[in-house]
Amino acid sequence: MPGTDVNTEDAINGRGLIGAAVAVSAWGISSVIAKEVEMEGLAVAAYRFGTYGLVVAALMSARRHRIGWKVMRASMAGGIALGFDVALFFSAVKLTTIANATVIGALQPIVVAIAANRVFGEVIRPRDMALGLVAIAGVVIVVLSAASDAPTDWRGDLLAVGALFAWSAYFVFAKRAKDVITTNDYTVGAALWVAIINAPLALLFGQSLAWPTLESWGWLLLMAFGAGVLGHAVMNWSLQQIPLWLGSTFTLLVPVVSTTVAWA
Repeated sequence: MPGTDVNTEDAINGRGLIGAAVAVSAWGISSVIAKEVEMEGLAVAAYRFGTYGLVVAALMSARRHRIGWKVMRASMAGGIALGFDVALFFSAVKLTTIANATVIGALQPIVVAIAANRVFGEVIRPRDMALGLVAIAGVVIVVLSAASDAPTDWRGDLLAVGALFAWSAYFVFAKRAKDVITTNDYTVGAALWVAIINAPLALLFGQSLAWPTLESWGWLLLMAFGAGVLGHAVMNWSLQQIPLWLGSTFTLLVPVVSTTVAWA
């Protein structure tokens, strides 16, 4: 699903907006589902992304569309960025509070807006910038109001900052990839890279990669193909239809969706 670069402030595709909304909703629900899996974070990432990548690659191969080295090379930077985002975030929340990690992550639209301007020449109107800052402030207030008094560690906050830049880099690489491969190819390749990175990291940090239980497999498959297709694939497509900064701003809805679903 290749798209067209969006570098003007008025060139916003309605379908891209809907796609971004669907994607962040899928990610928000996936965050709640992850708690049902009886596995630790890095192991969940390895199985979740590995399953999606291998199954979709096999289906594409059956249709004579092979995921070869060209795809893996073109998706390497984005896949590595996403892989380290997952690893850094899960490591961060072990040392600091989820509230701190979420607030730091909410700064992503600022980082992406700067990158979008320099890399893609996107121009953000003052009104849009103001609305984005209000949205960030809203997320920060909501998260902090529900925060506990659990102790924090500056090292965890530092890891969360690393996750912030890795997640931001993933968005930039996702938009650039359209010049080389299709969105579907990029999503599959990136997923395989995430699994390749997180599997050895899970073992390094003492997390078991033992075969999941039948119940865990059910949740993993729901995450893999729910967040994988409706989340990553749709967002990667949407980023070709809307400005990068706008797609990033949509991610502020992820904790809102997660909280709403958890309360339901």
